[in-house]
Amino acid sequence: MQQVVVERFGGPEVLVPAEAPDPVAGPGEVVVAVRAADVLWVETMIRRGDGPEWPVTPPYVPGNAVVGHVLSVGDGVDPGWVGRAVAAGTGGTGGYAERAVVPATALTPVPDGLALEDAAALLHDGVTALSLFETARITGDDTVLVVGASGGLGILSVQLAKAAGARVVTVARDGRKLALIRTLGADAVIDSEAPGWAEEARAALGGAGATVVLDNVGGDVGEAAFALAAPGGRFSAHGTPSGRFARIDRAEADRAGITLTGIREVQLSPEERLRLTERALAEAAAGRIHPLIGQTYRLARAADAHAGIEARTVFGKTLLLVPPAA
Repeated sequence: MQQVVVERFGGPEVLVPAEAPDPVAGPGEVVVAVRAADVLWVETMIRRGDGPEWPVTPPYVPGNAVVGHVLSVGDGVDPGWVGRAVAAGTGGTGGYAERAVVPATALTPVPDGLALEDAAALLHDGVTALSLFETARITGDDTVLVVGASGGLGILSVQLAKAAGARVVTVARDGRKLALIRTLGADAVIDSEAPGWAEEARAALGGAGATVVLDNVGGDVGEAAFALAAPGGRFSAHGTPSGRFARIDRAEADRAGITLTGIREVQLSPEERLRLTERALAEAAAGRIHPLIGQTYRLARAADAHAGIEARTVFGKTLLLVPPAA
């Protein structure tokens, strides 16, 4: 089979297609014939070697989640899984491959009528968006500021907040992306590259500020967004596309009565991840959320996918696709 290997830490060029033996399912495992693999911003950071918290040493095969059909099962696994369309987390590596071995306990059936690509687009962003939504307790009484609204997570956050009846103000960059965000029904769309964007956002929020801020970007933009949170509001600092999380003064947040949450709140147990995966797929199958897949690449072009994400030329979700076997 073909897989993509990170040969060493570095730029996108270190992602190299390679041949490997077909994997065999061990006890409690299944082999999935991959049709689509999720591609995440954080995977570009890990590939670069940014941050000591990522316990990965090259060479390794990236890929945290896949969608496809079960090819075979190991001892102790119900053979009824064979042939079924499934979504599964890999545990952190192994997804950039034509075949992936995953624990049977990580499988979620893909509902009838839901495209495999749409299911793949929800495996991280859908789960994370739902987790953030539950943590922030967003209702129709809220005014929500979505920072970094043009990524897969931001797009789903806008959809969920609008579905709850909230007023939603979005922050993003690039005219093409801003135009697409407007089609999602956002009440205001702010260009983060424009001078004075924060004051424009404050005006759009009605002056009082946002009762909920979802920071999908981090860095200076996330820190500027903190000033837009209303007293007594909620601020989630979970994004790192800027290269780091927003640094928020906890004492200042306490004085304003602002509840701070972040990446810790989306470190889910396997049981919670399965629950939210099933819910995300069900919401999409019912037409209540719609992942926006902005670009797809063949597996062998994983380096191009990473390059596009790092250049910020992508919109919505990025996927690697594996054509079905002839």
